[in-house]
Amino acid sequence: MTPFTRSVYAVVAAIPSGRVTSYGAVAAILGRRPALRAGPSAPRAVGGALSAIPDELDLPWWRVINSSGRISTSSIHHTAQIQRALLEDDGVQFTETGRIDWDRYEWDPKDAELEQMLGTVDA
Repeated sequence: MTPFTRSVYAVVAAIPSGRVTSYGAVAAILGRRPALRAGPSAPRAVGGALSAIPDELDLPWWRVINSSGRISTSSIHHTAQIQRALLEDDGVQFTETGRIDWDRYEWDPKDAELEQMLGTVDA
């Protein structure tokens, strides 16, 4: 597993129940570490890492959505229906148009929390 993938998993593992973040936000968090920057395609790289989570890892992948507040998974293992059900189990509500209210549910980690998450995965 690459340092980038390990870091994606560390960030996603820290997202609390009832909160969501975007692929781009995870990429921006990782971009604070030069060795973990993945360039302009970083949000896609985050999505790729999440679609390849090993079975033995118990990560809340469903808490990562697209930047417009919608579910955008295309994985055969992590379907949109499963993601929505898991988010609803977390207490996240959807609008009539299938969006999540960022103001209400966005995860905003503090700098100290980020340092703790990424401190052990520097490449």
